[in-house]
Amino acid sequence: MCGRYRLSRRKQIVEEYFDSVSEEQDWAPRYNIAPTQPVPVIRQNPEKPVRELSLIRWGLIPSWAKDLSSAASMINARMETARTKPAFADALKHRRCLIPSDGFYEWKRTGRSKQPFCFEVNGGALFAFAGLWDRWKETRGTWLTTCSILTTTPNALTSAVHDRMPVILDPDGYDLWLDPGMRNVDAVYELLKPYDARQVRSYPVSSRVNHVANDDEECSRPVALGEEQPGLFAN
Repeated sequence: MCGRYRLSRRKQIVEEYFDSVSEEQDWAPRYNIAPTQPVPVIRQNPEKPVRELSLIRWGLIPSWAKDLSSAASMINARMETARTKPAFADALKHRRCLIPSDGFYEWKRTGRSKQPFCFEVNGGALFAFAGLWDRWKETRGTWLTTCSILTTTPNALTSAVHDRMPVILDPDGYDLWLDPGMRNVDAVYELLKPYDARQVRSYPVSSRVNHVANDDEECSRPVALGEEQPGLFAN
């Protein structure tokens, strides 16, 4: 699964990299993005050739859901079952998005503890997770837009830490993935594969990342395994 990730680039850099536009305000670098928080996503405007960046909530709530209770369990969508699972099937066909990132975290169990690792692509470059989104109407009548990150089987590097990894899209596939007119699920499924392990690196990080209140550069600083990690609960 993917339950925490990093986006340390400011809005202007993300906009330029993904050739997108946005009316959102700038944001501070994030080093420990967690479920239910607002996250940047990129979607294709269905009426004109423009990619649009906006902030939506991480944790997909299907349009037909009765309440918010499903959000915590919908932060990820398994690519193997996304086309048949009611919560994701329609979104896979009609509502796909890019979720920008420059690193993500996975935890390796070692005895009774779990060691967090940071994974980066091409030395910490920007990349995009394959995402799905939906809109849900709250009881007060306002609309809440939410998203989920697709996951797949791990590549050779990730498998040493976890049995799943987020789908990282090749830039050549962005247009196809975002195309609102592409309803051929088999065609977009070709994009959902483990990312080339040769372009990914991983390293252990401090257990600071375990705690949502910690959201600073120290969360993704490399540490030596077994290194003392003071201040794990500091804000």
